[in-house]
Amino acid sequence: MPQLIKHPLTLESNSIKLLPLEKEHFESLLEAASNPEIWELTSVNYSIPEVFHTNSNTALADRDKGSAYPFVIIDTKTNEIIGTTRFLEIVPADKKLEIGVTWIKKEYWGSTVNLECKFIMLQYCFEVLKTVRVQFRAKSNNARSRKAMENMGAHFEGIMRKDKIEANGIPRDTAFYSIIDSEWEQVKEKITNLIASKKL
Repeated sequence: MPQLIKHPLTLESNSIKLLPLEKEHFESLLEAASNPEIWELTSVNYSIPEVFHTNSNTALADRDKGSAYPFVIIDTKTNEIIGTTRFLEIVPADKKLEIGVTWIKKEYWGSTVNLECKFIMLQYCFEVLKTVRVQFRAKSNNARSRKAMENMGAHFEGIMRKDKIEANGIPRDTAFYSIIDSEWEQVKEKITNLIASKKL
């Protein structure tokens, strides 16, 4: 698969920096994942070391194949690893990809961190890569994630029923959202305003 994203890639905003995930980050990232509350509404529990290492190594392998690009999220004030996010489902021929597998330490919930992550990633997608579509997805019952997508202006596309079999063997329904290139300027303004309002 052609490499859409050139490695290494670093993205930065006022409060955070996204650095390419590397094996030397694993210990600190696993520590950041240790709060079980982070995983209550998700399909994968990264606080379990075996799960964490399997998925993190897969993310690095997917980066080598060009199908994903994982980051660690750094708080620029403390230089601490506080979570992770990634580009995935990268399809260069169709100029589209997904932003997902995003989680942050509970102490940062309600802050600007998630919005800043999305802003710099979307800006890179639409203004540098010239993608035409960026998609997002969440378990259909993950109200927190779905509300975050809707608040920043992502378009709800529908529920894909029994989209994925989870580790417990139970099928899950998945909610899909997207932003397309013609919507970016409006979404950009909306996210900028949301970030500014949270900092007041």
